Amino acid sequence: MNDVILCTALQQAVPPLFVCSPAPQEGVRVRTPMLYPDGGVVDVFVLEGNNGYIVTDFGDALGWLGLQSVTQRRSPKQNALIQDVCQTLRIEIDRDRLMLRGVAGGALGESVLRVAQAAVRVSDLWFTLRNQAIQSTAAEVDEWLREREIVFETRVSKQGRSTQNWTIDFETRTDNRTCFVFLLATGARGAVRRMTEHVVAGCVDLNHLKGNQPDLVFVSLFDDTEDVWLPADFDLVGGLSEIALWSHPDELESLLIAA
Repeated sequence: MNDVILCTALQQAVPPLFVCSPAPQEGVRVRTPMLYPDGGVVDVFVLEGNNGYIVTDFGDALGWLGLQSVTQRRSPKQNALIQDVCQTLRIEIDRDRLMLRGVAGGALGESVLRVAQAAVRVSDLWFTLRNQAIQSTAAEVDEWLREREIVFETRVSKQGRSTQNWTIDFETRTDNRTCFVFLLATGARGAVRRMTEHVVAGCVDLNHLKGNQPDLVFVSLFDDTEDVWLPADFDLVGGLSEIALWSHPDELESLLIAA
């Protein structure tokens, strides 16, 4: 079956919002109404194979997920979650391509939908990883502060000069200083800019409090166990706050205590 005939047959097999067209090199591209988290369209490709058809995303989903990390490497935890998604939908992973092989002509519509669903669920893992990173790091910091017997409060609300209320992740108090600690933790590179800009805005708006509290220090605490940060991210907040890395707790303690 040539690509034009395959395209026509496939268009009849998929839902109306799925649009089929000949792929640039071979087979048929199915443009789905499904989206990646950044708004990109999920495409699925259908090719003729030796024993039936091949339905694949040509690596788009895992490629997108990889771009959320600076080094584009996946952690063991990510790989386990990806395997769970693919096993649930009975999808094979071959050289980072989500794939179904040996698909019969009568099953093409359902197979295209499964691969598209797998692509969306794999890319959505960045939401899961981002939320888990924030919650787990916050719990670790909370426990660490208790072990070091540093007086602190969590989720403290402070009003800025603009009258906007800002939530401080941790407010610590020692004999020598008070620190507003902003926690930056995410498993997704795509969330980094929004996080750092939020901290910058908070530091600028709350800076007036230093007039009445000369010992007040702003601290940006980065969870650098996640491979998402670039030097530019540290530079952005560094002019307005002290930089601390969660992988160096002794340095963080010295910063908070300022003995």
